[in-house]
Amino acid sequence: MPTTEACNDDDGLWQAGWYRFAKALRSPNFGPRPEGAQTDLVVLHSISLPPGEYGGDAVQRLFTNQLDWDAHPYFQSIRGLEVSSHFYVRRNGELWQFVSCDDRAWHAGVSSWRGRDNCNDDSIGIELEGLEGQPFDEPQYETLASLCAAVAQHYAIAYIAGHEHIAPGRKQDPGNGFDWRLLREQLGWDPQMFPAQIAQR
Repeated sequence: MPTTEACNDDDGLWQAGWYRFAKALRSPNFGPRPEGAQTDLVVLHSISLPPGEYGGDAVQRLFTNQLDWDAHPYFQSIRGLEVSSHFYVRRNGELWQFVSCDDRAWHAGVSSWRGRDNCNDDSIGIELEGLEGQPFDEPQYETLASLCAAVAQHYAIAYIAGHEHIAPGRKQDPGNGFDWRLLREQLGWDPQMFPAQIAQR
């Protein structure tokens, strides 16, 4: 497992875009947000490496460019991939952070939402340990709701969507196993902040 580090807590829950209650593991895969970008979108993803296998450290290794591409046959299909997310929520609710929310993580790829392309520029990416279309665990929803609430207190969040919504046809995560209604109830956010198909459920 890559080495984690503690974040200084000089400003309540946040310090330079790092969240106090997350395990910090810095990824080299990030960059500055464009000048004038307003961080107003949360994007939810799902990930497991290899797909459907939980509990290892392959995701952390992927996001820090330390994955052994020869450790599993599936890894050859993503060999050389350099990606990151701001946060990662394990099945047990454990929370990791790889990139400061003040910076641009590499999680969305080709994408568009609320009339803007390149969602990496002004979004915060949250990966959930899981497989698209499969259910997620209760501790994950608890951590996710707390995290989203904290993010919205610190950043001007106006929208939340899945990877499948910002990159339709290209991505399908987190998929129909994700309980959007439950998250809406936990957050108490305006339905208009969610994708239309979610807000109508």
